[in-house]
Amino acid sequence: MLEKIRNSILAQANRNAFIIKDKTYSYHDFARCITGIRQLLRNFRNTRNNIVGVYTEDSIETYAAIYAIWFEGMTFLPLNPRFPDIRNQEIIKQTGTNILLFQSVNPPSSVGDLVENLECIKGVVSDTVDLSLNPFSDDDILYILFTSGSTGIPKGVPISRKNFRAFIDAFLENGYMWNEDDRFLQMFDFTFDVSVQCYTVPLLFGACICTVPHEGIKYLSVYKVFERHSPTVAIMVPSVLIFLRPYLKKIHLPDLRYTLFTGESVPVSIVEAWSRCCPNAVIDDCYGPTEATIYCLSYRWCRHNGKIKSYNGIVSIGKPFMGVTALVADDKNKPVPAGVKGELLIAGDQVTKGYLNDEEKNLSAFVTVTLKDKKQLFYRTGDLVFVDEQGDYMYCGRTDYQVQVHGFRVELGEIEYRAKHFMQTGNCVALARPNKSGNMEIFLFAEGNRERIPELMAYLQSALPYYMQPVKIIPVDAMPLNEHGKTDRKALIALME
Repeated sequence: MLEKIRNSILAQANRNAFIIKDKTYSYHDFARCITGIRQLLRNFRNTRNNIVGVYTEDSIETYAAIYAIWFEGMTFLPLNPRFPDIRNQEIIKQTGTNILLFQSVNPPSSVGDLVENLECIKGVVSDTVDLSLNPFSDDDILYILFTSGSTGIPKGVPISRKNFRAFIDAFLENGYMWNEDDRFLQMFDFTFDVSVQCYTVPLLFGACICTVPHEGIKYLSVYKVFERHSPTVAIMVPSVLIFLRPYLKKIHLPDLRYTLFTGESVPVSIVEAWSRCCPNAVIDDCYGPTEATIYCLSYRWCRHNGKIKSYNGIVSIGKPFMGVTALVADDKNKPVPAGVKGELLIAGDQVTKGYLNDEEKNLSAFVTVTLKDKKQLFYRTGDLVFVDEQGDYMYCGRTDYQVQVHGFRVELGEIEYRAKHFMQTGNCVALARPNKSGNMEIFLFAEGNRERIPELMAYLQSALPYYMQPVKIIPVDAMPLNEHGKTDRKALIALME
């Protein structure tokens, strides 16, 4: 994959590679920036590991840093400067990275003594171009992403070069007819797995990447990018269109050739509304957890058939990618017949070998199943599905308390853990439900001293990423219990009415 991208960068030197904040960068500009950052990285070869943290921004330097890291045979670790310090510090501690690249005037104050090697990459370029590839193996880690953890500690998901190559090979088998004249929308935070696809796949074709600024209201920024740069390929979370719903009647995008929905379950109503905005676009619903490298199933809506395959108003997640084994299993990890609901298990070269330094979690999340006399390691997604007669997988919800907020995976248990840690006494329960626009919002119920609720809200805002912060904390004297003595979540939902 990297060799193909390198060749593409060299071959497309004079074409546009990125449009960032309305400024255009050629592939040659990109190559010079990559080379300059590589030269800086070579000063840090004797560190304790090859993991390089990057405080990411919507900038050419961030994209160049990723490829500089990869071409040097190192591992990319994205850190969001807008996330709470406590979260970034936890990620740095877990990975043990000792190299950090940043772009502000001063190094991030939150890093403290955690990282020895700090380097500003703002404006770094080289007069020459060096895109040579350092030796690497299939098992080397390409990048590490952190997802929400129910114990209050984020989980590190290492994706190897083998995992990512398997994804690229399988994804491109879906028949996408892309070329150097395409313009790809890139709206995702670098800590979100779909971003990786958005800054790799287009470069394979010599295409241009149109990025969405991190500042301001992202969903309005997406609208502006469509107006100014007319992307031909758009990968989006459905939440974007829920926010843009008031504008959809005015949006007409005849140049848009492909839309890929991802990150959340997709309502049929969203596909129907969006299809009228982009009458010439192929529309896919792409499904996959971070642990299985971005996507591992997809469903394509055939316009001429009219009907969108769905269950309870949610679009099908389709069929497994090439090389992916999908299994619908019961609570004992045994296969269930077609048409019967069960948990979706995923196996194949796209699946990570396990979480970073978390053997206990690995034992519960990854299971060995024997199919046709062959043992395979499966990842338990926690998603409830069934397979229909045509072999398409239908999404039915979750088997646990994980939710999707603006495409980000959120363990409600992590919010509860933080809240209980602060309150010390009394129970705390987090719930999520869609607002009037259809986007998911988080509410927190807290037992204990009502006067401390404002302090609790302030603490959670300092300790959790923006998408995990409750919109409201509701004080209760005592949590309602069901007949089994467990928290009655339905009764809590009734209190929200």
